[in-house]
Amino acid sequence: MRNILLVLKKEFKSYFASPVAYVLLAMFMIITGYLFYGLFAYFSSLSYQSQMDPAIARQENLLNVTESVIRPLFGIISMIMLIMMPLLTMRLFAEEKKSGTIELLLTYPVTDVEVLLGKFLSCLGVLVIMLGLSVIFPVIVMVFGEPELGPIITGYMGLVLLGASFISFGIFASSLTENQIVAATISFGVLFLFWMLNMSAAFVGPSLANFINYISITHHLEAFAKGVMDTEDLIYYLMLNLLFLFLTLRMLESKRWRG
Repeated sequence: MRNILLVLKKEFKSYFASPVAYVLLAMFMIITGYLFYGLFAYFSSLSYQSQMDPAIARQENLLNVTESVIRPLFGIISMIMLIMMPLLTMRLFAEEKKSGTIELLLTYPVTDVEVLLGKFLSCLGVLVIMLGLSVIFPVIVMVFGEPELGPIITGYMGLVLLGASFISFGIFASSLTENQIVAATISFGVLFLFWMLNMSAAFVGPSLANFINYISITHHLEAFAKGVMDTEDLIYYLMLNLLFLFLTLRMLESKRWRG
């Protein structure tokens, strides 16, 4: 455990010793804030129009702040995370391979598992800070409206699990190459494919559609955004994280074996 904390501390400091973390956090807040403003302004406009138009007032979903603002906000955050996480993870092993420090790291009295978990948890820490800053947006909604608290709590839990999955695959992609740009491209490309999978479910048979929906990485976030915490979704994200961390571990062990 001590070695994991040492690696975590080293990697976490490296993010904030350079502009990387600050730029990612700033861009995340700027983009999310801009899109949140659009959502909230549109909802406010509809609320005002409903006072004069009974047809709008009868459409409950449009005037439900949780459905019209909070749930779309989680979709926006997850989309931005899809772009940000490959940039956060691309350097973790690719940079060490290019500089040659990966061989030095593997000779330290730490196991591959400790190195991997330390790096994974450091990225997860940056993600938690990122999501923590975004809490300001649901708070603004609470000041001016009455959103349901349950979907906000479970929605953030879902975002952490989704982000952890992005990170675990990003680390795996970084372990495949010594080029950071290649690592980020692989990570974004594959994650984007997982992201878009459920859109093709409508064009196939029911059995295949169910399978596609299950492996789609965003399909499982929808339940969290609705305030539902399903064991199936928890297991999916847990297994996805374990799979990619296991594959990364195999890559590290093959590097040690090849010398």
